[in-house]
Amino acid sequence: MNEARFKIMFDGQLMPDTTLEAVKENLGRLFKLEQAQVNALFCKGPIAIKRALQEQQADRYVRALQAAGAKVRKEPDLAGSLSLEPVESTQAEVSEKVATSMECPKCGHSQPIAAECAGCGIIIEKYLARQAQAVPVREHASPYEAPRAERLSEPEGVGDLAIFTTNGRIGRLRYLAWSLVWLIVTVALVFCGTLLLAVLDVLGYLAFAAIGIAALVVAVQIGVQRLHDIGWSGWLYLIFVIPVIGNLFALVTVIAPGSPGANRFGPPPPPNGTGVKVTAALALIVFGLSLVASLMFPD
Repeated sequence: MNEARFKIMFDGQLMPDTTLEAVKENLGRLFKLEQAQVNALFCKGPIAIKRALQEQQADRYVRALQAAGAKVRKEPDLAGSLSLEPVESTQAEVSEKVATSMECPKCGHSQPIAAECAGCGIIIEKYLARQAQAVPVREHASPYEAPRAERLSEPEGVGDLAIFTTNGRIGRLRYLAWSLVWLIVTVALVFCGTLLLAVLDVLGYLAFAAIGIAALVVAVQIGVQRLHDIGWSGWLYLIFVIPVIGNLFALVTVIAPGSPGANRFGPPPPPNGTGVKVTAALALIVFGLSLVASLMFPD
């Protein structure tokens, strides 16, 4: 009768009071893996780090890996038990499995190893760090217990806000609020430029040119972030320059809802605060009155 064999399974969870960076460093040192290969260990889902081990060997591996901070478990290895010769996974086998490809830990998209998922757009390192902090670890789980799906105690991460960039996403209310602030600042700068023009002709014209360029750049940046939130390419902003169609498209960007979760342009924007909601309501009033005035007095 063949001796029972065991395998060491790892699904990316950490031991209590450990950090993701420290565990990655420990695993890289134990298996002599590159940083990209260590990162892939956390993106594969359940993976057999060692196979076809005798029980005492498996126990030693469990103790060593748990001391390194990796929450591993020992499971019977039926394939290894049927073998006539003891076969043990080597560092080369682990390296070959994780060296060239990865799966996104959030959406499961398969791709070459990279810092960002091409499917859902998350930054993998940040997502894993949040997940490691949010997933509770059961300290007394049996090593033979099948893996369970844990419920995250914190909501999915959100993106950072920045006005002066075309990266990231903003929702409908924030788009209205930022547009109103942009309009107020632009009008104030134009007024200052007019006063300067009355005093100094050359500097006044230069100021108007700078104000116009700056206002256009910021408007594009805000509009592109709104398009990203819907899931559209920022190049669609060029539709705004088309007469009539551009006006209709502007209305679409205000009405269309954003992607409910992360998309290829990043995680969803932060929730709207009271200030954003109040400013967005004022923007609707201002833009609504402007539309009514333009219809009543077209000339």
